[in-house]
Amino acid sequence: MKEYTDSEIIQCLRERQSYVVRYLFNRYMPMIRLMVTQMGGSAEDAKDLFQDGLLIMLAKIDNDELVLRCKFKTFLFSVCKNLWKAVLAKRKAAENYLNKRVDIDSEKDFTEVYDNNLYQNIFEDVYETLDPVGKQILKLYWQDYSPKEIAEKLGYTYGYVRKKKCESQGNLLKKLLVHPQYKIIRKTEKAIKNVVYG
Repeated sequence: MKEYTDSEIIQCLRERQSYVVRYLFNRYMPMIRLMVTQMGGSAEDAKDLFQDGLLIMLAKIDNDELVLRCKFKTFLFSVCKNLWKAVLAKRKAAENYLNKRVDIDSEKDFTEVYDNNLYQNIFEDVYETLDPVGKQILKLYWQDYSPKEIAEKLGYTYGYVRKKKCESQGNLLKKLLVHPQYKIIRKTEKAIKNVVYG
């Protein structure tokens, strides 16, 4: 397999040379797959992650924002790892949200119902701050539409839908974590843990 320098890779990506994408996939996909599977993901997750990471790199190259202070391989791995951590955080948040869901008609503790409503209000509050396209794409994604189906439904390209989904998920998570009410809840939960487990 022919080896490419970092500058050659960047130039080929700028020119959308498909052979360099195949080169990157063959060369670096194994390390991405290993990282993802070691962190609880699947080989399919790794493929999606690699594509998302490459889209981010392409956007940076197109906007002349890519400044390499390390090897291209290291930067790509770092981008993918950060993306995967965001995916895991989203899955954990979804899991926590589902665990907090309660049947209001059942005889559950009032605080559980109150917490559930509070989390839902925070989520809806943050979701409404996203741009309309991002909201549309996320809503369809949560309804189990594939990126391809979303692209066909909304009239966007497959690549745009994947990039926009990734950006919107990242924005949603960032905004959730800095939401004033969420920060208060986390602070209260931490204080309660300190008292209980102290």
